[in-house]
Amino acid sequence: MKVKKFKTSDIFIGLVFTLLFLSIGVIFTINFRPLYYLDVNILNIPEKSGYSKDEIIVNYDALIDYSSPFYKGELSFPTLESSPSGIRHFKEVKDIFIFFYGLAIVSITAAISIIIYKSKKRDASYLLASSLTAIIFPTVTFLFLAIDFDKAFVIFHKIFFNNDYWLFDPATDPVINILPSTFFLHCALMIIVFILLGSLILYMTYLKLKPRTGIKYRKNRGLNL
Repeated sequence: MKVKKFKTSDIFIGLVFTLLFLSIGVIFTINFRPLYYLDVNILNIPEKSGYSKDEIIVNYDALIDYSSPFYKGELSFPTLESSPSGIRHFKEVKDIFIFFYGLAIVSITAAISIIIYKSKKRDASYLLASSLTAIIFPTVTFLFLAIDFDKAFVIFHKIFFNNDYWLFDPATDPVINILPSTFFLHCALMIIVFILLGSLILYMTYLKLKPRTGIKYRKNRGLNL
């Protein structure tokens, strides 16, 4: 049986598409407010926090509005108090979100350039390599979350934040009462699903284009698949 091999460049292309799916997945999840609205009921946030559903949603919406790179101004919750350290943390979170917007622009530009170049070469092998590469990140992340989500949650914050402002005190930052960790787990799972769907699209596109391109797998030494 013939061994299928790819150039190292195909793997780097796969990383480009992985970053593309990751960045778009993060942006989509951040702005997909129905996920939180659904969790308000599923996680019984009103009962656990002591706030009404309407009050919870209006404060959450204020946070998401602030997180947009197009929002100018300081964060101000309609009905909840917040500490300087809490405001500082959300500013840092917004900076991370803005980074993903920038990453999306760069990766989309790179992906379009790759698609145009490969189309001219009638080469679809990168689609298969990219679909396989894109599976790795969500699979590893899912296993990590499944083993110990609380530990993963802490490690994530220690990697992305160089302070402990994310350790909210409910007395000074009651917003933490309406942001249960399970909601963030659901966000992570949505991003994982988004990347997997991207991988599936690449694979299905590869299957569709393969007969047209008459692709022959390269014999260069590379990744054995």
